[in-house]
Amino acid sequence: MAGKKGQTPVMKQFWDAKSKHPDALMLFRMGDFYETFDNDALLASEILGIALTKRANGAASTVPLAGFPYHSLEQFLHKLLKAGHRVAICEQVEDPKKAIGIVKREVVEVLSPGTALTEKYLDHNRNNFLASIFVDSSKFGLTLLDYSTGEFLGGEWGNQDILHVLKRYTITEIIIPESQKQILSSMINIDQYFVTTIPDWVSEIETANEILLDQFKTQSLKGFGIEDRCLIVSSSGCALHYVNQNFQNKTDHITSFSLIQEDGIMGVDAFTIRNLEIFRSLSNQGVHGTLIKVIDKTITSAGSRILKQWLSQPLTDLKEINSRLSRVNECFTNGNLKDDIRHLLKNVSDIDRIIARLSTHKAHPKDIVNLGVSLQQIKNINPLIGKNETSLQSLLSQIIDTSLIEEEISKTLKEEPPVNINKGGFIKDGFSKELDEYRQLSENASEWLVKMQIDEQKKTGIPSLKIGFNRVFGYYIDVTKTHIDKVPENYIRKQTLTNSERYFTEELKVYEEKILSVEDKIIALESKLFDELKIQIMEYIKAIQQNSKILSQIDIATSLAELAIRNDYIKPKLTNKLVLDIKDSRHPVVETLLPLGEDFIPNDIKLDCTSKQIALITGPNMAGKSTYLRQVGLIVLMAQIGSFVPARKANIGIVDKLFTRVGASDNLAGGESTFLVEMNETANILNNATPQSLILLDEIGRGTSTYDGMSIAWAVTEYLHNKEGIQAKTIFATHYHELVDLVNQLPRGINLNVAVKEHGDSVIFLRKIIEGGADKSYGIHVAEMAGLPKAVLKRATSILSDLSSEEKYLPSTSLKIEPISQMDLFLEKEKLVRNELKSVNINNLTPLEALAKLDELQKSVNEE
Repeated sequence: MAGKKGQTPVMKQFWDAKSKHPDALMLFRMGDFYETFDNDALLASEILGIALTKRANGAASTVPLAGFPYHSLEQFLHKLLKAGHRVAICEQVEDPKKAIGIVKREVVEVLSPGTALTEKYLDHNRNNFLASIFVDSSKFGLTLLDYSTGEFLGGEWGNQDILHVLKRYTITEIIIPESQKQILSSMINIDQYFVTTIPDWVSEIETANEILLDQFKTQSLKGFGIEDRCLIVSSSGCALHYVNQNFQNKTDHITSFSLIQEDGIMGVDAFTIRNLEIFRSLSNQGVHGTLIKVIDKTITSAGSRILKQWLSQPLTDLKEINSRLSRVNECFTNGNLKDDIRHLLKNVSDIDRIIARLSTHKAHPKDIVNLGVSLQQIKNINPLIGKNETSLQSLLSQIIDTSLIEEEISKTLKEEPPVNINKGGFIKDGFSKELDEYRQLSENASEWLVKMQIDEQKKTGIPSLKIGFNRVFGYYIDVTKTHIDKVPENYIRKQTLTNSERYFTEELKVYEEKILSVEDKIIALESKLFDELKIQIMEYIKAIQQNSKILSQIDIATSLAELAIRNDYIKPKLTNKLVLDIKDSRHPVVETLLPLGEDFIPNDIKLDCTSKQIALITGPNMAGKSTYLRQVGLIVLMAQIGSFVPARKANIGIVDKLFTRVGASDNLAGGESTFLVEMNETANILNNATPQSLILLDEIGRGTSTYDGMSIAWAVTEYLHNKEGIQAKTIFATHYHELVDLVNQLPRGINLNVAVKEHGDSVIFLRKIIEGGADKSYGIHVAEMAGLPKAVLKRATSILSDLSSEEKYLPSTSLKIEPISQMDLFLEKEKLVRNELKSVNINNLTPLEALAKLDELQKSVNEE
């Protein structure tokens, strides 16, 4: 539509801008308003709940219009981004007073979910990552850029790992070269992400390399460890090009690149992150009931973000883990130190995001004051740490001195400056002699106007005469119509109102010009001084970002110490031996959700790869097997991020990969059944586990028929025990009691079960894990607890008695599982019913399913 005949100049200007950003919703600045037009107006009206009107568009037509005041941009922008829209902001780029003809306008930035800076859109405690992906035949390069903090990191993985890698991070947008979008859609469900394509030429290695060298002002990429990693270079160059294009090269806060290393990091796949409910609950998909909700006691936003990164990437480096644990221990043993530091950390603002706003010219004076106060807390923390806190001292020794810029901020800006830079009033008195003189003139002007008002009242004999000011008419003398006859001849009429007349005099006009000139000079000079301060701060960006990381790590250390004190955690002992020995372990989340007065029942686990490699847990459903499995996994993960753990004693051998197959979850949207999801997760474990891994399995094979499921569970158990190169520490909870006999025959297998106390016809689940295999399933007791009718329970007991008298089939202890022969289709009816009953797993039926199955069997018996 650009250039259509009959359009007004403003609308032509709009369509010209829109044609360059057709996929973005355009916010078009007109005076004190941002306007949207045409289809953009229809969308904005619906999303923002603002009025939809029409605007004359010359002789051609009328177009829909919806707008809001410019000062409401922050309020509305986040809503458009959360609705999944790209937003182009078209600003007036010249002073309307000086414009000849139509005011010049340009798109100054294009915002998208992955590049947003608006405070209301961003979660202060989470990163907002833009992911850039470049794919080849077998591997992909992934770069993550949090534009709001300047964090820039990336790595390379096999194409089969793409889902696991993406799910580790909070990704709100993916960018991909145009020719690779189809390839990406075959690897992931791209409908789950906000995907943007960029021209293929940007990803060419020479172009991407040049973009990175220009950003970091270096001669090579050797210092970042990616010089020979073409996939990372291509994806990183694309990410930088994208933000540079959208923000007109405002990327000074992106000062370094970090290579995501797999060495020294525990392998935690997407299945495990989900199954252990680290960041999201399986039941409500929120943070309630998650590990992060329980352990995040951080004070600062940056500390909270880094803690989440630690949970996604636990360490395997024993030295680094112990370094983290030592810092926590120093805060744990010195409660006063911990409390004093946490009190000071309350004065630390989000340094990284302030620097990002500074780099993009969005920082206001209050931001800079907060930055100065935040950096000053390092000096306040330093003297608190004594000679015994060697680990904290070692961390603080990495601090870079920023005292010069802190002092510059302190002497330049008022302690409580206004947010609005356009009104001035934020530079300290005494900082600039020129500014002080202007302010003196302005203050004298106020006194002069008061004196003039008194003098004019006396001269004219009009006691109600007042001198006022507004933006349109400037200074005026207001006289009510009652006293019009007393107005002197030298008064010149300026404006007529209902009850009064407004005048000016030559003397007042001259002084007005002088006063307004001074006000303009004050605002201009304050802006200039503020810009100079921002330039000085930008020279310290790397030092400030380094200090921010140190403060965040101190925050995490005090946070984990606070957690340990509140929840009675202990310091774990980490070792490189293949052992796992935890006394009185507790589930860190479940114990916090118990009703008041109810205690969590602690349990032990002792495994090693030489004598007790596989532990099989049997026992009734609802007895706590899954909770036990999860708590072991969570304790290991917590220990390897450097946290104390919920136990009485913990000796933990470093785990290189943590695998879990806990709970059933259909992926119906992806066309996968519970059983297929279960088998995918199990295959991932069997194909990637090592002797240093920890494997937690819950109910393998429950998604298929009883004999199929038992056969698979049997074979998996043997494989993990016998396969050279795996033989990893494994805890396997199952409802297949036949496996008890298998484990008794395995040299490194042990049987465990959940203790149950029988009292007459009822049972009590003690939730205590003891040695030995369970001899009963207690499924009917669980059904009774669920409220099945007594008639059904009685009949089920009778059937169970019959089934228990039958000889059970057990396969031989061999890696090769012989197929169970199919039932002869022409057996007698009684034989059919008996075998049907044998295939029923009572523990795996809901009450309604049990009723339906019994009804079906009864009808088949009664048929003539």
